[in-house]
Amino acid sequence: MFLLQGLSIFSHFLTYFKRFLAFAGPGYLVAVGYMDPGNWATGIIGGSRYGYTLLSVIMLSNFIALMLQYCALKLGIVTGKDLARACRDYYPAPVATALWVLAEIAVIATDLAEVIGSAIGLQLLFGIPLIWGIGLTTCDVLLLLVFTHRHARRIQIIITFLIAVIIACFAIIVYLVNPVWADVVAGLVPSISIVVRQTCRQIWRIDWITGVFGPVSKA
Repeated sequence: MFLLQGLSIFSHFLTYFKRFLAFAGPGYLVAVGYMDPGNWATGIIGGSRYGYTLLSVIMLSNFIALMLQYCALKLGIVTGKDLARACRDYYPAPVATALWVLAEIAVIATDLAEVIGSAIGLQLLFGIPLIWGIGLTTCDVLLLLVFTHRHARRIQIIITFLIAVIIACFAIIVYLVNPVWADVVAGLVPSISIVVRQTCRQIWRIDWITGVFGPVSKA
């Protein structure tokens, strides 16, 4: 009796887990936006200059990104359309065209940084010239677009594995750095020192606020 109940509970759990994995795949693809090298570079350089001060900016930008994704999710559930189709169907043609042009410019601007960053990474790792690195990265993106339509599940598995590698590398870095956790917690509290000018170097932090805020909100 207890064995049958245990098998039934395990079967329900296995069914739920399979459904969870079916929805988790696209979520992991979205999570790549939070873990791309551009975000890492911005965070590392900002942290080396200002310590833990900008952590509150990262937390705020993540909350804003979650809110935007939540609104997009509600739009998709209620209407059955993504944001692009909803704009096309519900806005006048001139407004929809202007939004499309702005979206394309934003996509080009963000992807340009990723392509260049990947080319620099290939040059640092393997000594490949930047031009060849940009070409390889462009071909890689095109191949992913082709495979996404034909082998979406395999692409999701590969991306999930790469995200796991990134998380492991991040955990190793945190272990080696051994941060002062009291200062980390203090950095999560917004402070006026984020936007004021440093008395010694006379440098505004607004540029690094936008640099940290932009990549996370983009995701």
